[in-house]
Amino acid sequence: MEVIGRIIVALPEVSGTSSRGNAWKKREYVLETFETYPKKIFFDFFGERADQYPLNVGDTVKLSFDIESREYNGRWFTSIRGWKSEPAQEGAPMGQQPMQNPNGFVPAGQAFPNPAPQAANPAPFPTPQAAPATEAFPTPQGAPNDDLPF
Repeated sequence: MEVIGRIIVALPEVSGTSSRGNAWKKREYVLETFETYPKKIFFDFFGERADQYPLNVGDTVKLSFDIESREYNGRWFTSIRGWKSEPAQEGAPMGQQPMQNPNGFVPAGQAFPNPAPQAANPAPFPTPQAAPATEAFPTPQGAPNDDLPF
């Protein structure tokens, strides 16, 4: 999946050693999208990508990521793991670019692509004939004409 936005938080690098004795590290960020209703997305780069894609607060980026969930002690945890980042163009209308999805789904708040071009001059439809003006509710005989419904 991909999203375009601006980095608003860059957390310090976190590192440690796994239970197998392997060293690991990650960098965590918060990205804010350019949609009508901006969304904040917390994500990280893990391992060698933490050094490969250093980001700073204020950077406008196109982030490629995977969403991953796992179970631990009967509870589920979801993370957004970045796998690629590249600078985005500042002047492009970023909130209107649909996310790539093989099912053809377009997320809410994003423009729906027009698959077929419109004809330059479509055939005109016949103009309906104007009906003569009639009173919607006839006034009963002998009733005052004061336009009140009661």
